[in-house]
Amino acid sequence: MRHWVSRHLPHRSRWTDWSLATQFAVAGGIVMLVAMLITGQWMAARIEQVVVRNWANATALYMESFISPLSQDLAASDDLSPLAHKALDEVFTSTALGARVKSYKIWKDGGLVVDASDHSLLGRRFAVDGDLARAWKGEVAASFADLHEAENAAEAALGVPLLEIYSPIREVWSGRIIGVVEFYELATGLQDDLWEAKRRSWATVAAVLLAIGAVLWGIVLKGSRTIESQRAAMQRQLRDLSDLSRHNMALRLRVQGAAARSAEMHDQALRQVGADLHDGPAQLLGFAALRLDGLRPAVAAARQAELTEVAGAVSDAIREIRAISRGVSLPDIAARNPCDIVVGLAEAHRARTGTEVAVTCDADSLPPLAAPVKTCLYRFVQEGLNNAWRHAQGQGQQVRLGTEAGALVLRVLDSGPGFAPAKAETGAEPDGGGSGLGLAGLRDRVEALGGSFETINRPEGGAEVRMVLTTVRG
Repeated sequence: MRHWVSRHLPHRSRWTDWSLATQFAVAGGIVMLVAMLITGQWMAARIEQVVVRNWANATALYMESFISPLSQDLAASDDLSPLAHKALDEVFTSTALGARVKSYKIWKDGGLVVDASDHSLLGRRFAVDGDLARAWKGEVAASFADLHEAENAAEAALGVPLLEIYSPIREVWSGRIIGVVEFYELATGLQDDLWEAKRRSWATVAAVLLAIGAVLWGIVLKGSRTIESQRAAMQRQLRDLSDLSRHNMALRLRVQGAAARSAEMHDQALRQVGADLHDGPAQLLGFAALRLDGLRPAVAAARQAELTEVAGAVSDAIREIRAISRGVSLPDIAARNPCDIVVGLAEAHRARTGTEVAVTCDADSLPPLAAPVKTCLYRFVQEGLNNAWRHAQGQGQQVRLGTEAGALVLRVLDSGPGFAPAKAETGAEPDGGGSGLGLAGLRDRVEALGGSFETINRPEGGAEVRMVLTTVRG
């Protein structure tokens, strides 16, 4: 098999590498050569057939004027009279006709030879077939002599081209065929003329086909050059598009990298804001709450209600600030397992809201994740659960993390009323337990990492927020 492939594939490759004009020249040349051989052979055969038939008819008509009157005895007998034999010998030996006709035979019905230039054939019978049978049907038959049969031994010994002609002999008064004369005419000149006619017919056929082939090849050559130029232009465009695609890919990676760095800086800023809120305003408000408690004994009873109201407002502000600080702060998740991150967020959400969260995480299928991906995962689950709690009252909350077709897929689902059209894109603002990003911010974060983000109303009821990331490895 390898031997066959090595022997044949190079030829195939060479054929496909040829231009269209070259392929047409090779294939068209073969087809036209075959057509020239078939057409030339047919024309040569037709020329020979027509020339020989016309020549034979003319010669037979001429011969009939000599032989028919001398052969009328055959109408009543199977033999000619001695006088007729002698007259026929003199016609074929002592006249100009004898120079052209090298031998003859006169046949009677049944294949009987009643007269011949070769007297050894007299009285012998031979099979009636071929041109002899056609002559008995009234046709003049002729062909270049094929002298392999026994009755043609004398003619074969002459060693010259002979035209074998069979002509029917008819009774003068009735027109009935009473015999057949067979004679062999010297055909040297006729054969030369036929060869010349055949040569010219072959030359004509070849010239016509070559002219047709040249015209068609010229048309194909023009089309081939057009195709080649278009192919070259398309290849240049393809190279340009390939270069542009690589350039766009590099730009996209740079944009994704910049977006990832921007998201990381944003997270750092949020962590700093959370720390500042916790260490600054929260501490000051805590100090204010302590001072208010200390001032309570010195405040008149009529003003205790106002003091209690102020202390409550300060306490509420402390809780709000601490909640915001927890929402914007990001724990150290770089070294944590993705499933641990999801489970931890679900437990924190359960502790904060009192609602259950079903977590499905296929840890075995998850690849190592880069830090920006883990951050995105954390914010996605945090924001998704917060929206499920606010807008679906925590009904049927689920988090599913796994891989599909090599991509990381994260879903947060609920059994609530689903997304309203106006909020499907933007999402709802979270409460103090959220990330502060909103669904629109999550979409930007996911797309910055080269992923896709979808908000879906589930057919069985409820909402689904889906994230798909293809480049996730750390």
